[in-house]
Amino acid sequence: MEPSDAETVALPEELHEDLGWLLSQVLHGFLQATQAAVGDLPGGLRGLQVLSAAASGCSRNQLEVARRLGIDRSVMVRLVDDLERSQLVKRCPDPADRRARIIRPTDTGLGWLREMTARLRLAEQHVLAPLTADEQTVFTDALRRVVVGVLASGLPPASGPCDGTPGMAETAGA
Repeated sequence: MEPSDAETVALPEELHEDLGWLLSQVLHGFLQATQAAVGDLPGGLRGLQVLSAAASGCSRNQLEVARRLGIDRSVMVRLVDDLERSQLVKRCPDPADRRARIIRPTDTGLGWLREMTARLRLAEQHVLAPLTADEQTVFTDALRRVVVGVLASGLPPASGPCDGTPGMAETAGA
């Protein structure tokens, strides 16, 4: 049996236990795969996160969506502008606060959300392909527990919508 590319890549010995380097390599691979998968959506992965948050209704307004996703408010305005220009979302007055705007997906946006989410799942499968299905479950469960621990320590989220779509580092993309 031929070894796979993943089995033939030799990691430098000093990096085998370097959590930061290992995580950065996973993040880099994930971001490359997701860019290829959802890059034609305005805002790429962030645009998908905003669209997903809007569709789930988990945040009352644009400011709360930005806070939950860890997106700077000025970046959020441009991102929603781009999504709105593409007719994927619309801003609606918030009946509870006339100064605020609720982001709502359009029917076109919901269609894009379904398609982009399916593409994202394929990209995730590609990144996690070296692991068995059981290992993938253990890996994502362990990451989830680490994230909960980090957030419980009082650190703000880097990003990630409230409906479970995987997040990305604030410095990546935009």
